[in-house]
Amino acid sequence: MKLSQILKPEAIKVINSASSKKRLLHDVGELAHSAFQLNQSRVVEALQERESLGPTGVGHGVALPHARLDGLDSVQGGFIMLEKPVDFDAVDRQPVDLIFALFAPQDAGVEHLKALALVSRSLRDQGLCKKLRANPDPSTLYAILTSDQNVAAA
Repeated sequence: MKLSQILKPEAIKVINSASSKKRLLHDVGELAHSAFQLNQSRVVEALQERESLGPTGVGHGVALPHARLDGLDSVQGGFIMLEKPVDFDAVDRQPVDLIFALFAPQDAGVEHLKALALVSRSLRDQGLCKKLRANPDPSTLYAILTSDQNVAAA
């Protein structure tokens, strides 16, 4: 699996700032609605349910919110870059500015886990994150995220 299989250009957004984690999850919901025609309120609700199990802020300014949803045939991803980081209850207590959200079908099983592992592994690469932060243009962000240098998931 490659990021280009789960991410499409219209699922990338640069936002000046979000006032809170809750507002950011609403922004993710808006992105899911515009890119994948998913029910925005259901996306936000599912993301908040997942966050209640434990925060998805993985550290170093990165968050990986994810949820299982009806209405999808395959795992899809959306990427948001914040120009001004927001508190996301991350494990290292640092605010986040790179958010890669995953939306999986209810019965996705191992595909959801493979996608989550791929995104996590990719965004642990500090060089990649540095490139992303230096290029606040959605088409450039897409090119960086989907370049062949990214490792494929098992």
